[in-house]
This record gives sequence, C-alpha cells and structure tokens, in this order.
Amino acid sequence: MREFWDERYAAEHYFFGTEPNKFLATQGHLFKPGQQVLAVADGEGRNGVWLAKHGVEVLSVDFSPVAQEKAKRLAAENDVAIRFELADLLNWDWGENRFDAIVAIFIQFAGPEGRAQMFDSIKRALKSGGYLIMQGYTPKQVEYKTGGPPHAENMYTAKLLQDSFGDFEILHLCEHEEVVNEGPGHSGHSALIDLVARKA
Repeated sequence: MREFWDERYAAEHYFFGTEPNKFLATQGHLFKPGQQVLAVADGEGRNGVWLAKHGVEVLSVDFSPVAQEKAKRLAAENDVAIRFELADLLNWDWGENRFDAIVAIFIQFAGPEGRAQMFDSIKRALKSGGYLIMQGYTPKQVEYKTGGPPHAENMYTAKLLQDSFGDFEILHLCEHEEVVNEGPGHSGHSALIDLVARKA
C-alpha cells in the first residue's frame, strides 16, 4: 500500500495540486489562531498549508514519506510551520479530546471496517465543541472515474454520515455534483458529499 502512494506522489508535480480543497476553503470562518487542528491523510500538504495560514497549529498526518517530503517543501515555500507525523492511520494513536478541528478530505482509502474505525477515532480525538470538516465521494463517483478508489463500498452517503455522526450537531450535509480541478488526481465531473459537524 505504501509503495502505491509513494509511486503516485513521486512525480515532480503535485498530484492533487497545491491549492486547498474548494469545500475546505469555504470553512475558513471556523478556524482561529492557536487552535489545534488535525489534517487527516494530508498527502502533499495543500490543505495543511492552507490551515496553517489561518494561524492554527496543524498536525499533518500521512502514510507516504514521499508525500510528506513534498508537503514540507510546500510549507517552507509558503513560510508556515506545520508538525508532520508519518503514520498508518488505522494503527495510529489519535488521542482523546485533543483537537479543536479535524479536516478529513477524500480519506476514502479505507473500506467499511477501516472507515468505522477511523470515524470512531475522529469522534474520540475531537474536543467537545470541536468541528469535523469532511468531503468525500458518493458511490456514483465510481462511474465517473475522475478521482478516488474504484470501490463503491469506500464511498459515503448522507445516511452513512448521519448514522456515523448522529451524536454530533450536523451543521451542513450535502450531496452534490460538480467539476473538480485539484491536480491530475481529482479532475473532472465528480459526485461529492460535504459534511460539517460539531461534537457536543
């Protein structure tokens, strides 16, 4: 698995671009200087760098050392400080009541069992009042083949997210389709789902 991601990130260009995820960029009002924010599977760092520009303390976690070297370079180019941790998120200690916000953008490498484990870890790791900001693909994305894994069971539906985070205050939950241009990795008409939820 690590070899797959290392190879994907080995090119000189940034596979998912250097600009933040479009949906994440609409949520800037949630971030305040000094907050502790986790960027899950942050890859080459585009979202972590954007978060750091908002003055928050970013922990960027990813599985691929190749991606993290590029993320460190991107952070340096943008003159922001980020903490990096190389980890397998299915075997990582997320901690408890640790983060003011968790950003999980296209983390659909995990199948149903791994996803349930990660969602439980997210819920534990957030502080009371903390925010989860998530974007993923719906099952229809498998037809479009413009990003994400070719496995419908890895995708999200509104019901899945409502059931998984039903004990949170769901502030925004929307399935929609639009053209995505986030590097060669996410490019073209896409079936998306967005979530913003606050832990009680």
